[in-house]
Amino acid sequence: MNVKDNLKVIQDEIESVTAHAPTIIAVTKYVTIDRAQEAYDAGLRHFGENRIEGFLEKKAALPSEATFHFIGSLQTRKVKEVINEVDYLHSLDRQSLADEVEKRAEHTIKCFVQVNVAGEDSKHGFAPEEVIAFVKGLQGFEKIEVVGLMMMAPHIEDQIQLRTYFAELKELQHQVAALGQSNAPCKELSMGMSNDYLSAISEGSTFIRIGTKLVG
Repeated sequence: MNVKDNLKVIQDEIESVTAHAPTIIAVTKYVTIDRAQEAYDAGLRHFGENRIEGFLEKKAALPSEATFHFIGSLQTRKVKEVINEVDYLHSLDRQSLADEVEKRAEHTIKCFVQVNVAGEDSKHGFAPEEVIAFVKGLQGFEKIEVVGLMMMAPHIEDQIQLRTYFAELKELQHQVAALGQSNAPCKELSMGMSNDYLSAISEGSTFIRIGTKLVG
């Protein structure tokens, strides 16, 4: 199917569960520039990449109105190569990365703190109990704005358990926002992908990252 038809299916599904449509990020890491352009032509304006090379290629090729999200793990030594092209960083997952972003960024970067809610060894991110202290430690950082929290849910069939994880991140987002920290408004939630975005939206996700189901 073409991207426009895929997008219509996704939008119809979203409307069936919420009146508050989240921002759809087209995850284009496995597709060509032409396919990413097709997504743009279908009306999508947010694009996600997880590798620096692919990120820079797509950003150079697409119109300047496109907003770019870096959604992959970012090595500290690679920050200088990409950070000033980034609109949103979804993988702020350690203090050393925050320090390097603060050092290298020439504009304020909208960041999601990555949280490993399920405690999976294969996933990056802070344990939930570490997040408040980390965010408090960012006071005084001028180049980092914690706009929200991000998670990658486990690949499980149990939708009730999935929603429990998403709800836990939502509660943590409220706790961070309640700090009232000027560089951490933390109003957003980046959670939900092709296999679980409806559950994520039901628990308050405001950004969903869709690859396979949208662009292939």
